[in-house]
Amino acid sequence: MDRTAQIRQFLAEHIAEPVADEDDIFARGLVNSMFVVQLVAFLEETFDLQIDGQDLVFENFRSVKDIDALVLRLTGS
Repeated sequence: MDRTAQIRQFLAEHIAEPVADEDDIFARGLVNSMFVVQLVAFLEETFDLQIDGQDLVFENFRSVKDIDALVLRLTGS
């Protein structure tokens, strides 16, 4: 399964409504700030990366596209 598909699957397992890759999951009220803790743990474990400091901002977690871009930037692949 590719990176984006893994992110989509995680969100589908934790969000009751389907989301498009560009949907802002916070603006739609589908998740809250506590969800970011779960999401960060998933990303760090699944993609073997560390998210901290300047990367811990909502802009990096608002949509599948934003999350995917963050993972791509941190892993380089």
